[in-house]
Order: sequence, then C-alpha cells, then structure tokens
Amino acid sequence: MSRKEKILAMLQDDPRDTFLRYSLAMELRTEGDHPGSLEKLDELSRETPPYVPAFFMAAQQLVDLGRVDEARTRLRDGIDQARAQGDGHAAAEMSELLATLGELGEEDDEL
Repeated sequence: MSRKEKILAMLQDDPRDTFLRYSLAMELRTEGDHPGSLEKLDELSRETPPYVPAFFMAAQQLVDLGRVDEARTRLRDGIDQARAQGDGHAAAEMSELLATLGELGEEDDEL
C-alpha cells in the first residue's frame, strides 16, 4: 500500500482530520499533482480556524510553479491568520519568504 493509499484509508475513518488532509496535500505535491495539492491546501485555508501551515506550503508550491503573485497573496493572508491565532513563528517564517520574493516575477506581470 502506498503512502497516499494509507492516508486515504485513514481519512475514510476520519474525513475531517486536519493533519491527514494536510498530509494528503503534501503527498499529492510529491506526486506532481499540483492542482490537487493546491485544492486541498485551499480547503484547509478556508476552514474555521484556518490551518496556518497550509498557507505557507501553498505559497512555496506556487513559487515553484512560477506563480509568484499568487504566492505573495497566500503569504499575506497566512501572515494575517498566523498573527490572529497567536502563531508568531509561522508569521515570521511566511514574512521571511515574502521578503525573499522581492520583485521576483513582477517583470512577467508587465508583459
């Protein structure tokens, strides 16, 4: 049984398990299913409360895909959520990634 199959089997027992759903998104990313992975991360980001690590992982994936402006938006939203949830460490990590993006990708936006 593959890692993905194990995660899916566990999700059958508890489909709302946040960590399992996050693990599935990460496994989909590993398999190269970026649309599927980003969809799962988006779902976690829209929950109440939002799952803060989902913002950071989605942003990293978006950067890898060359979708830098979307990554910036995801990071800004994630920073806001992390601060609202009192997670200064996550907010700092996302702020650091946002700062490293600088003007990366902005030339493409002007084309």
